[in-house]
Amino acid sequence: MTDVPAPSSSGRAAFDAVTGVFNLAPVALWLEDYSDVKALFDVWRRAGVTSLRDHLTGKPELVKQCASRIRVLKVNRKTLTLFGARDLDHLVANLDKVFRDDMLTTHIEELAQLWDGNAEFASNAVNYSLTGERLDIQLKAVILPGHETTWSRVLLATEDVTDREEARRRLIGSENYAHGLFTHSPVSLWVEDFSGVKRLIDEVRMQGITDLRMFTDVHEEFVQRCISEIRIIDVNQHTLELFGAPDKDTLLRSLRTVMRDEMEPCFREQLIDLWNGKLFQQREVVNYTLDGNKLNVLLQFSVFPDREHDWSLVQVALTDITARKKAEAYLEYLGSHDALTKLRNRTFFTDELNRLERKGTSPVTIIMADLNGLKAANDELGHAAGDALLRRAGEVFNSVVDKPACAARIGGDEFAVILPGVERVEGEAMMKVIADLVGINNEFYTDLTLSLSMGLATSEPGERLEAVAKRADLVMLETKREHYTRTEGVQRRQTAS
Repeated sequence: MTDVPAPSSSGRAAFDAVTGVFNLAPVALWLEDYSDVKALFDVWRRAGVTSLRDHLTGKPELVKQCASRIRVLKVNRKTLTLFGARDLDHLVANLDKVFRDDMLTTHIEELAQLWDGNAEFASNAVNYSLTGERLDIQLKAVILPGHETTWSRVLLATEDVTDREEARRRLIGSENYAHGLFTHSPVSLWVEDFSGVKRLIDEVRMQGITDLRMFTDVHEEFVQRCISEIRIIDVNQHTLELFGAPDKDTLLRSLRTVMRDEMEPCFREQLIDLWNGKLFQQREVVNYTLDGNKLNVLLQFSVFPDREHDWSLVQVALTDITARKKAEAYLEYLGSHDALTKLRNRTFFTDELNRLERKGTSPVTIIMADLNGLKAANDELGHAAGDALLRRAGEVFNSVVDKPACAARIGGDEFAVILPGVERVEGEAMMKVIADLVGINNEFYTDLTLSLSMGLATSEPGERLEAVAKRADLVMLETKREHYTRTEGVQRRQTAS
Protein backbone atom coordinates (compact mmCIF):
# COMPACT_ATOMS: atom_id res chain seq x y z
CA MET A 1 0.00 0.00 0.00
CA THR A 2 1.29 3.52 -0.84
CA ASP A 3 0.04 6.97 -0.05
CA VAL A 4 -0.96 9.54 -2.62
CA PRO A 5 2.16 11.65 -3.51
CA ALA A 6 2.13 15.09 -1.91
CA PRO A 7 1.47 17.95 -4.31
CA SER A 8 3.67 21.00 -4.76
CA SER A 9 3.17 23.94 -2.42
CA SER A 10 1.41 25.91 -5.14
CA GLY A 11 -1.31 23.25 -5.46
CA ARG A 12 -1.67 22.41 -1.76
CA ALA A 13 -4.80 24.52 -1.26
CA ALA A 14 -6.59 22.84 -4.15
CA PHE A 15 -5.37 19.43 -2.97
CA ASP A 16 -6.67 20.05 0.55
CA ALA A 17 -10.05 21.07 -0.86
CA VAL A 18 -10.30 17.94 -2.96
CA THR A 19 -9.20 15.79 -0.02
CA GLY A 20 -11.82 17.39 2.15
CA VAL A 21 -14.54 16.67 -0.37
CA PHE A 22 -13.28 13.07 -0.69
CA ASN A 23 -13.27 12.47 3.07
CA LEU A 24 -16.66 14.06 3.72
CA ALA A 25 -18.52 12.53 0.74
CA PRO A 26 -21.77 10.77 1.82
CA VAL A 27 -20.88 7.79 -0.41
CA ALA A 28 -18.14 5.27 0.33
CA LEU A 29 -15.16 6.15 -1.93
CA TRP A 30 -12.01 4.17 -2.70
CA LEU A 31 -8.95 5.45 -4.54
CA GLU A 32 -7.08 2.51 -5.99
CA ASP A 33 -4.11 1.74 -8.25
CA TYR A 34 -4.85 -0.71 -11.10
CA SER A 35 -1.49 -0.30 -12.90
CA ASP A 36 -0.29 -3.79 -11.99
CA VAL A 37 -3.60 -5.16 -13.29
CA LYS A 38 -3.03 -3.39 -16.59
CA ALA A 39 0.49 -4.82 -16.77
CA LEU A 40 -0.90 -8.32 -16.27
CA PHE A 41 -3.50 -7.69 -18.99
CA ASP A 42 -0.74 -6.66 -21.37
CA VAL A 43 1.07 -9.94 -20.70
CA TRP A 44 -2.10 -11.93 -21.43
CA ARG A 45 -2.79 -9.99 -24.63
CA ARG A 46 0.70 -10.73 -25.90
CA ALA A 47 0.07 -14.39 -25.05
CA GLY A 48 -2.96 -14.35 -27.39
CA VAL A 49 -5.85 -13.95 -24.95
CA THR A 50 -8.77 -12.25 -26.75
CA SER A 51 -11.65 -12.73 -24.33
CA LEU A 52 -10.95 -12.02 -20.68
CA ARG A 53 -14.30 -13.47 -19.61
CA ASP A 54 -13.46 -16.81 -21.23
CA HIS A 55 -9.92 -16.66 -19.86
CA LEU A 56 -11.05 -16.13 -16.24
CA THR A 57 -14.29 -18.11 -16.09
CA GLY A 58 -13.84 -21.23 -14.03
CA LYS A 59 -10.32 -20.19 -12.97
CA PRO A 60 -10.61 -18.55 -9.54
CA GLU A 61 -6.84 -18.56 -9.09
CA LEU A 62 -6.44 -16.18 -12.05
CA VAL A 63 -9.18 -13.88 -10.70
CA LYS A 64 -7.43 -13.83 -7.32
CA GLN A 65 -4.20 -13.00 -9.11
CA CYS A 66 -5.86 -9.94 -10.65
CA ALA A 67 -7.43 -8.88 -7.35
CA SER A 68 -4.12 -9.17 -5.51
CA ARG A 69 -2.56 -6.64 -7.93
CA ILE A 70 -5.04 -3.89 -6.96
CA ARG A 71 -3.61 -1.48 -4.40
CA VAL A 72 -5.91 0.51 -2.14
CA LEU A 73 -4.45 4.01 -1.81
CA LYS A 74 -7.11 5.81 0.14
CA VAL A 75 -10.68 5.45 1.46
CA ASN A 76 -12.95 8.07 2.95
CA ARG A 77 -14.70 8.15 6.31
CA LYS A 78 -17.95 6.76 4.91
CA THR A 79 -16.05 3.65 3.71
CA LEU A 80 -14.56 3.04 7.15
CA THR A 81 -17.95 3.49 8.79
CA LEU A 82 -19.72 1.26 6.28
CA PHE A 83 -17.30 -1.64 6.73
CA GLY A 84 -16.68 -1.11 10.45
CA ALA A 85 -12.94 -0.43 10.09
CA ARG A 86 -10.85 1.75 12.44
CA ASP A 87 -8.64 3.09 9.68
CA LEU A 88 -7.28 2.29 6.23
CA ASP A 89 -4.69 -0.19 7.49
CA HIS A 90 -7.34 -2.04 9.50
CA LEU A 91 -9.56 -2.25 6.43
CA VAL A 92 -6.80 -3.36 4.04
CA ALA A 93 -5.60 -6.01 6.47
CA ASN A 94 -9.07 -7.57 6.44
CA LEU A 95 -10.01 -7.32 2.77
CA ASP A 96 -10.38 -11.11 2.68
CA LYS A 97 -13.37 -10.67 5.00
CA VAL A 98 -14.83 -7.86 2.89
CA PHE A 99 -14.47 -9.55 -0.52
CA ARG A 100 -15.42 -13.25 -0.35
CA ASP A 101 -17.81 -15.93 -1.54
CA ASP A 102 -19.29 -14.95 -4.93
CA MET A 103 -17.32 -11.69 -5.11
CA LEU A 104 -14.80 -13.25 -7.50
CA THR A 105 -17.54 -13.95 -10.05
CA THR A 106 -18.67 -10.33 -9.90
CA HIS A 107 -15.05 -9.18 -10.18
CA ILE A 108 -14.72 -10.95 -13.54
CA GLU A 109 -17.37 -8.63 -15.00
CA GLU A 110 -15.62 -5.54 -13.62
CA LEU A 111 -12.25 -6.62 -15.07
CA ALA A 112 -13.82 -7.52 -18.41
CA GLN A 113 -15.19 -4.00 -18.78
CA LEU A 114 -11.68 -2.60 -18.34
CA TRP A 115 -10.23 -5.20 -20.74
CA ASP A 116 -12.75 -4.12 -23.39
CA GLY A 117 -11.38 -0.56 -23.28
CA ASN A 118 -13.89 1.15 -21.01
CA ALA A 119 -12.62 3.92 -18.76
CA GLU A 120 -15.58 3.24 -16.46
CA PHE A 121 -17.07 0.07 -15.06
CA ALA A 122 -20.01 -0.82 -12.81
CA SER A 123 -21.43 -3.85 -11.08
CA ASN A 124 -23.75 -5.04 -8.33
CA ALA A 125 -21.96 -7.11 -5.73
CA VAL A 126 -22.10 -8.46 -2.23
CA ASN A 127 -19.49 -7.31 0.31
CA TYR A 128 -19.28 -7.95 4.02
CA SER A 129 -18.49 -5.68 6.94
CA LEU A 130 -15.66 -6.68 9.24
CA THR A 131 -18.31 -7.95 11.69
CA GLY A 132 -19.72 -10.28 9.04
CA GLU A 133 -22.83 -8.29 8.10
CA ARG A 134 -23.91 -8.73 4.47
CA LEU A 135 -23.79 -5.57 2.36
CA ASP A 136 -25.42 -5.25 -1.04
CA ILE A 137 -23.21 -2.86 -3.00
CA GLN A 138 -23.77 -0.93 -6.19
CA LEU A 139 -20.29 -0.20 -7.48
CA LYS A 140 -19.30 2.47 -10.00
CA ALA A 141 -15.71 3.20 -10.95
CA VAL A 142 -13.81 5.50 -13.28
CA ILE A 143 -10.18 5.87 -14.32
CA LEU A 144 -9.26 9.41 -13.33
CA PRO A 145 -8.32 11.81 -16.12
CA GLY A 146 -4.58 11.73 -16.90
CA HIS A 147 -4.24 8.11 -15.82
CA GLU A 148 -5.94 6.39 -18.76
CA THR A 149 -2.70 4.86 -20.04
CA THR A 150 -1.50 3.52 -16.69
CA TRP A 151 -4.71 2.95 -14.65
CA SER A 152 -2.74 4.15 -11.65
CA ARG A 153 -5.67 6.12 -10.23
CA VAL A 154 -9.13 4.56 -10.23
CA LEU A 155 -11.92 6.10 -8.15
CA LEU A 156 -14.61 3.69 -6.94
CA ALA A 157 -17.92 4.58 -5.31
CA THR A 158 -19.61 1.79 -3.39
CA GLU A 159 -23.21 2.68 -2.55
CA ASP A 160 -24.88 0.62 0.13
CA VAL A 161 -28.16 -0.63 -1.42
CA THR A 162 -28.81 -3.35 1.16
CA ASP A 163 -32.24 -2.04 2.15
CA ARG A 164 -33.34 -1.77 -1.47
CA GLU A 165 -32.06 -5.25 -2.34
CA GLU A 166 -33.56 -6.76 0.78
CA ALA A 167 -36.92 -5.25 -0.16
CA ARG A 168 -36.49 -6.61 -3.68
CA ARG A 169 -35.66 -10.07 -2.31
CA ARG A 170 -38.71 -9.96 -0.05
CA LEU A 171 -40.84 -8.95 -3.02
CA ILE A 172 -39.44 -11.79 -5.12
CA GLY A 173 -39.98 -14.15 -2.21
CA SER A 174 -43.58 -13.01 -1.84
CA GLU A 175 -44.15 -13.37 -5.57
CA ASN A 176 -42.62 -16.85 -5.56
CA TYR A 177 -44.71 -17.79 -2.53
CA ALA A 178 -47.90 -16.51 -4.16
CA HIS A 179 -47.03 -18.24 -7.42
CA GLY A 180 -46.32 -21.45 -5.54
CA LEU A 181 -49.68 -21.25 -3.79
CA PHE A 182 -51.38 -20.68 -7.14
CA THR A 183 -49.49 -23.38 -9.02
CA HIS A 184 -49.74 -26.10 -6.39
CA SER A 185 -53.14 -25.30 -4.88
CA PRO A 186 -55.33 -28.41 -4.49
CA VAL A 187 -58.19 -26.33 -5.91
CA SER A 188 -58.61 -25.48 -9.60
CA LEU A 189 -57.69 -21.79 -9.99
CA TRP A 190 -58.30 -19.57 -13.02
CA VAL A 191 -57.10 -15.97 -13.41
CA GLU A 192 -59.28 -14.16 -15.92
CA ASP A 193 -59.85 -10.72 -17.42
CA PHE A 194 -63.49 -9.61 -17.26
CA SER A 195 -62.88 -6.04 -18.45
CA GLY A 196 -64.64 -6.77 -21.76
CA VAL A 197 -67.66 -8.08 -19.83
CA LYS A 198 -67.77 -4.91 -17.73
CA ARG A 199 -67.60 -2.79 -20.87
CA LEU A 200 -70.63 -4.59 -22.34
CA ILE A 201 -72.57 -4.28 -19.08
CA ASP A 202 -71.74 -0.57 -18.83
CA GLU A 203 -72.95 -0.06 -22.40
CA VAL A 204 -76.27 -1.65 -21.51
CA ARG A 205 -76.62 0.62 -18.47
CA MET A 206 -75.95 3.67 -20.65
CA GLN A 207 -78.92 2.60 -22.79
CA GLY A 208 -81.13 3.12 -19.75
CA ILE A 209 -81.60 -0.59 -18.94
CA THR A 210 -82.24 -1.17 -15.22
CA ASP A 211 -83.13 -4.89 -15.13
CA LEU A 212 -80.52 -7.19 -16.69
CA ARG A 213 -82.65 -10.30 -16.13
CA MET A 214 -85.47 -8.85 -18.18
CA PHE A 215 -82.97 -7.59 -20.77
CA THR A 216 -81.40 -11.04 -21.21
CA ASP A 217 -84.86 -12.63 -21.42
CA VAL A 218 -85.34 -10.59 -24.60
CA HIS A 219 -81.71 -10.50 -25.79
CA GLU A 220 -80.44 -14.02 -25.12
CA GLU A 221 -77.42 -13.41 -27.38
CA PHE A 222 -76.04 -10.91 -24.84
CA VAL A 223 -74.93 -13.77 -22.59
CA GLN A 224 -72.90 -15.34 -25.40
CA ARG A 225 -71.37 -11.96 -26.24
CA CYS A 226 -70.21 -11.62 -22.64
CA ILE A 227 -68.76 -15.16 -22.65
CA SER A 228 -66.78 -14.34 -25.79
CA GLU A 229 -65.23 -11.31 -24.04
CA ILE A 230 -63.70 -13.32 -21.19
CA ARG A 231 -59.92 -13.66 -21.49
CA ILE A 232 -58.25 -16.43 -19.52
CA ILE A 233 -54.84 -15.30 -18.29
CA ASP A 234 -53.65 -18.38 -16.44
CA VAL A 235 -54.71 -21.67 -14.86
CA ASN A 236 -52.89 -23.77 -12.29
CA GLN A 237 -51.69 -27.36 -12.39
CA HIS A 238 -54.70 -28.76 -10.55
CA THR A 239 -56.97 -27.30 -13.24
CA LEU A 240 -55.16 -29.33 -15.90
CA GLU A 241 -55.43 -32.46 -13.76
CA LEU A 242 -59.10 -31.88 -12.94
CA PHE A 243 -60.13 -31.51 -16.58
CA GLY A 244 -57.70 -34.11 -17.93
CA ALA A 245 -55.74 -31.63 -20.07
CA PRO A 246 -52.07 -32.27 -20.93
CA ASP A 247 -51.30 -28.54 -21.00
CA LYS A 248 -52.84 -25.08 -20.77
CA ASP A 249 -53.15 -24.54 -24.54
CA THR A 250 -55.08 -27.80 -25.00
CA LEU A 251 -57.49 -26.82 -22.21
CA LEU A 252 -58.10 -23.34 -23.61
CA ARG A 253 -58.76 -24.76 -27.09
CA SER A 254 -61.33 -27.13 -25.55
CA LEU A 255 -63.42 -24.69 -23.50
CA ARG A 256 -66.56 -25.46 -25.52
CA THR A 257 -66.21 -29.07 -24.36
CA VAL A 258 -65.52 -28.10 -20.75
CA MET A 259 -68.25 -25.46 -20.36
CA ARG A 260 -71.48 -26.39 -22.10
CA ASP A 261 -75.13 -27.33 -21.56
CA GLU A 262 -75.99 -26.06 -18.06
CA MET A 263 -73.17 -23.47 -17.98
CA GLU A 264 -74.92 -20.72 -19.96
CA PRO A 265 -77.86 -20.33 -17.52
CA CYS A 266 -75.35 -20.35 -14.64
CA PHE A 267 -73.23 -17.69 -16.33
CA ARG A 268 -76.35 -15.59 -16.88
CA GLU A 269 -76.97 -15.65 -13.12
CA GLN A 270 -73.34 -14.68 -12.61
CA LEU A 271 -73.79 -11.68 -14.91
CA ILE A 272 -76.93 -10.60 -13.06
CA ASP A 273 -75.05 -10.75 -9.74
CA LEU A 274 -72.24 -8.63 -11.26
CA TRP A 275 -74.85 -6.18 -12.55
CA ASN A 276 -76.14 -5.88 -8.99
CA GLY A 277 -72.66 -5.21 -7.61
CA LYS A 278 -71.92 -8.65 -6.19
CA LEU A 279 -68.20 -9.00 -6.92
CA PHE A 280 -67.79 -12.16 -4.81
CA GLN A 281 -70.02 -15.06 -5.82
CA GLN A 282 -70.42 -18.72 -5.02
CA ARG A 283 -72.59 -21.27 -6.82
CA GLU A 284 -72.65 -24.92 -7.85
CA VAL A 285 -72.18 -25.52 -11.58
CA VAL A 286 -71.58 -28.39 -13.97
CA ASN A 287 -68.46 -28.66 -16.16
CA TYR A 288 -67.08 -31.56 -18.20
CA THR A 289 -63.64 -33.11 -18.50
CA LEU A 290 -61.99 -33.27 -21.90
CA ASP A 291 -63.09 -36.91 -22.25
CA GLY A 292 -66.72 -35.99 -21.52
CA ASN A 293 -67.11 -36.95 -17.86
CA LYS A 294 -69.48 -34.76 -15.86
CA LEU A 295 -67.93 -32.63 -13.10
CA ASN A 296 -69.97 -31.03 -10.35
CA VAL A 297 -67.94 -28.08 -9.06
CA LEU A 298 -68.36 -25.34 -6.49
CA LEU A 299 -67.49 -22.11 -8.30
CA GLN A 300 -66.16 -19.17 -6.29
CA PHE A 301 -65.74 -15.95 -8.24
CA SER A 302 -64.02 -12.83 -6.91
CA VAL A 303 -62.73 -9.61 -8.45
CA PHE A 304 -59.17 -8.83 -7.30
CA PRO A 305 -58.74 -5.91 -4.87
CA ASP A 306 -58.06 -2.60 -6.66
CA ARG A 307 -59.60 -4.02 -9.86
CA GLU A 308 -63.19 -3.31 -8.92
CA HIS A 309 -63.24 -0.38 -11.33
CA ASP A 310 -62.55 -2.45 -14.46
CA TRP A 311 -62.71 -6.18 -13.49
CA SER A 312 -59.42 -6.68 -15.34
CA LEU A 313 -58.32 -9.36 -12.88
CA VAL A 314 -60.68 -11.90 -11.38
CA GLN A 315 -60.04 -15.27 -9.78
CA VAL A 316 -62.27 -18.27 -10.28
CA ALA A 317 -61.81 -21.22 -7.92
CA LEU A 318 -63.40 -24.56 -8.77
CA THR A 319 -63.70 -27.24 -6.10
CA ASP A 320 -64.62 -30.70 -7.32
CA ILE A 321 -67.79 -31.75 -5.46
CA THR A 322 -68.72 -34.59 -7.81
CA ALA A 323 -68.30 -37.25 -5.11
CA ARG A 324 -70.38 -35.20 -2.69
CA LYS A 325 -73.15 -34.67 -5.24
CA LYS A 326 -73.20 -38.39 -6.01
CA ALA A 327 -73.44 -39.14 -2.29
CA GLU A 328 -76.25 -36.61 -1.92
CA ALA A 329 -78.07 -38.10 -4.89
CA TYR A 330 -77.67 -41.57 -3.45
CA LEU A 331 -78.93 -40.46 -0.05
CA GLU A 332 -81.86 -38.77 -1.76
CA TYR A 333 -82.47 -41.99 -3.69
CA LEU A 334 -82.39 -44.02 -0.48
CA GLY A 335 -84.84 -41.57 1.07
CA SER A 336 -87.46 -42.43 -1.54
CA HIS A 337 -86.44 -45.91 -2.73
CA ASP A 338 -86.20 -49.42 -1.39
CA ALA A 339 -82.57 -50.51 -1.75
CA LEU A 340 -83.38 -54.19 -2.31
CA THR A 341 -86.04 -53.95 -5.02
CA LYS A 342 -85.11 -50.50 -6.47
CA LEU A 343 -88.79 -49.56 -6.16
CA ARG A 344 -90.11 -46.50 -4.36
CA ASN A 345 -90.48 -46.88 -0.59
CA ARG A 346 -93.44 -46.40 1.76
CA THR A 347 -92.50 -42.78 2.50
CA PHE A 348 -92.69 -41.90 -1.18
CA PHE A 349 -95.94 -43.85 -1.55
CA THR A 350 -97.57 -41.84 1.24
CA ASP A 351 -96.21 -38.51 -0.05
CA GLU A 352 -97.41 -39.32 -3.58
CA LEU A 353 -100.95 -40.07 -2.36
CA ASN A 354 -100.98 -36.72 -0.53
CA ARG A 355 -99.60 -34.88 -3.57
CA LEU A 356 -102.19 -36.36 -5.93
CA GLU A 357 -104.94 -35.55 -3.42
CA ARG A 358 -103.81 -31.92 -3.17
CA LYS A 359 -103.56 -31.69 -6.94
CA GLY A 360 -107.08 -33.08 -7.30
CA THR A 361 -106.11 -35.81 -9.77
CA SER A 362 -109.06 -38.04 -10.61
CA PRO A 363 -109.54 -40.88 -11.03
CA VAL A 364 -106.67 -42.65 -9.30
CA THR A 365 -106.40 -46.42 -9.44
CA ILE A 366 -104.34 -48.24 -6.84
CA ILE A 367 -103.11 -51.83 -7.08
CA MET A 368 -102.04 -53.51 -3.87
CA ALA A 369 -99.94 -56.66 -4.14
CA ASP A 370 -98.50 -59.18 -1.72
CA LEU A 371 -95.64 -61.60 -2.37
CA ASN A 372 -96.90 -65.12 -1.74
CA GLY A 373 -94.65 -67.58 0.07
CA LEU A 374 -92.02 -65.15 1.34
CA LYS A 375 -92.14 -66.43 4.92
CA ALA A 376 -91.83 -70.04 3.80
CA ALA A 377 -88.85 -69.18 1.58
CA ASN A 378 -87.12 -67.41 4.49
CA ASP A 379 -87.87 -70.23 6.96
CA GLU A 380 -87.01 -73.14 4.69
CA LEU A 381 -84.28 -71.76 2.44
CA GLY A 382 -82.94 -68.75 4.32
CA HIS A 383 -83.29 -65.00 3.92
CA ALA A 384 -81.09 -64.96 0.83
CA ALA A 385 -83.81 -66.94 -0.98
CA GLY A 386 -86.46 -64.56 0.30
CA ASP A 387 -84.43 -61.53 -0.82
CA ALA A 388 -84.09 -63.10 -4.26
CA LEU A 389 -87.89 -63.34 -4.53
CA LEU A 390 -88.24 -59.68 -3.50
CA ARG A 391 -85.69 -58.58 -6.11
CA ARG A 392 -87.55 -60.55 -8.78
CA ALA A 393 -90.81 -58.85 -7.79
CA GLY A 394 -88.99 -55.52 -8.11
CA GLU A 395 -87.83 -56.48 -11.62
CA VAL A 396 -91.43 -57.14 -12.65
CA PHE A 397 -92.84 -53.86 -11.30
CA ASN A 398 -89.92 -51.76 -12.59
CA SER A 399 -90.31 -53.19 -16.08
CA VAL A 400 -94.03 -52.45 -16.35
CA VAL A 401 -94.60 -49.22 -14.42
CA ASP A 402 -93.59 -45.89 -16.01
CA LYS A 403 -94.19 -42.28 -15.00
CA PRO A 404 -96.52 -40.79 -14.03
CA ALA A 405 -97.43 -44.13 -12.44
CA CYS A 406 -95.17 -45.47 -9.69
CA ALA A 407 -94.58 -48.77 -7.93
CA ALA A 408 -93.49 -49.02 -4.30
CA ARG A 409 -92.51 -51.60 -1.74
CA ILE A 410 -94.54 -50.51 1.29
CA GLY A 411 -93.81 -53.38 3.65
CA GLY A 412 -91.91 -56.63 4.05
CA ASP A 413 -93.82 -58.47 1.30
CA GLU A 414 -96.27 -55.71 0.33
CA PHE A 415 -96.22 -53.70 -2.88
CA ALA A 416 -98.40 -50.93 -4.32
CA VAL A 417 -98.87 -49.37 -7.73
CA ILE A 418 -100.37 -45.87 -8.08
CA LEU A 419 -101.94 -45.11 -11.47
CA PRO A 420 -102.92 -41.40 -11.71
CA GLY A 421 -105.72 -40.61 -14.17
CA VAL A 422 -106.39 -44.32 -14.81
CA GLU A 423 -109.89 -45.88 -14.77
CA ARG A 424 -110.63 -49.30 -13.32
CA VAL A 425 -110.63 -51.06 -16.69
CA GLU A 426 -107.13 -49.82 -17.47
CA GLY A 427 -106.03 -50.79 -13.96
CA GLU A 428 -107.30 -54.32 -14.48
CA ALA A 429 -105.37 -54.46 -17.76
CA MET A 430 -102.24 -53.40 -15.85
CA MET A 431 -102.80 -56.22 -13.31
CA LYS A 432 -103.00 -58.71 -16.16
CA VAL A 433 -99.72 -57.39 -17.60
CA ILE A 434 -98.09 -57.79 -14.19
CA ALA A 435 -99.39 -61.35 -13.89
CA ASP A 436 -98.13 -62.20 -17.36
CA LEU A 437 -94.66 -60.81 -16.51
CA VAL A 438 -94.62 -62.87 -13.32
CA GLY A 439 -95.17 -65.95 -15.50
CA ILE A 440 -92.32 -64.96 -17.81
CA ASN A 441 -90.08 -64.29 -14.82
CA ASN A 442 -90.71 -67.81 -13.52
CA GLU A 443 -89.50 -69.23 -16.81
CA PHE A 444 -86.07 -67.74 -16.10
CA TYR A 445 -85.96 -68.64 -12.39
CA THR A 446 -86.98 -72.25 -11.96
CA ASP A 447 -85.76 -72.79 -8.38
CA LEU A 448 -88.43 -70.69 -6.64
CA THR A 449 -91.84 -69.70 -7.96
CA LEU A 450 -92.68 -65.99 -7.88
CA SER A 451 -96.32 -65.44 -7.02
CA LEU A 452 -98.29 -62.24 -6.30
CA SER A 453 -101.74 -61.72 -4.85
CA MET A 454 -103.22 -58.45 -6.11
CA GLY A 455 -106.22 -56.26 -5.44
CA LEU A 456 -107.42 -53.10 -7.17
CA ALA A 457 -109.58 -50.08 -6.35
CA THR A 458 -110.37 -46.88 -8.25
CA SER A 459 -111.20 -43.62 -6.50
CA GLU A 460 -114.72 -42.30 -6.38
CA PRO A 461 -115.45 -38.55 -6.51
CA GLY A 462 -114.54 -36.98 -3.16
CA GLU A 463 -113.00 -40.17 -1.78
CA ARG A 464 -109.71 -39.95 0.11
CA LEU A 465 -106.91 -41.85 -1.59
CA GLU A 466 -106.00 -43.46 1.72
CA ALA A 467 -109.45 -45.05 1.67
CA VAL A 468 -108.92 -46.20 -1.92
CA ALA A 469 -105.67 -47.88 -0.85
CA LYS A 470 -107.51 -49.64 1.99
CA ARG A 471 -110.19 -50.91 -0.38
CA ALA A 472 -107.53 -52.25 -2.75
CA ASP A 473 -105.76 -53.86 0.20
CA LEU A 474 -108.95 -55.65 1.30
CA VAL A 475 -109.40 -57.04 -2.20
CA MET A 476 -105.76 -58.16 -2.19
CA LEU A 477 -106.20 -59.93 1.16
CA GLU A 478 -109.23 -61.79 -0.16
CA THR A 479 -107.22 -62.83 -3.22
CA LYS A 480 -104.39 -63.96 -0.95
CA ARG A 481 -106.76 -66.12 1.13
CA GLU A 482 -108.06 -67.69 -2.04
CA HIS A 483 -104.47 -68.35 -3.17
CA TYR A 484 -103.53 -70.14 0.05
CA THR A 485 -106.84 -72.06 0.06
CA ARG A 486 -106.09 -73.32 -3.43
CA THR A 487 -102.50 -74.09 -2.49
CA GLU A 488 -103.49 -76.05 0.60
CA GLY A 489 -106.09 -78.00 -1.43
CA VAL A 490 -103.50 -78.95 -4.01
CA GLN A 491 -101.08 -80.03 -1.28
CA ARG A 492 -103.74 -82.20 0.41
CA ARG A 493 -104.62 -83.88 -2.88
CA GLN A 494 -100.94 -84.50 -3.62
CA THR A 495 -100.48 -85.99 -0.13
CA ALA A 496 -103.57 -88.24 -0.48
CA SER A 497 -102.41 -89.51 -3.83
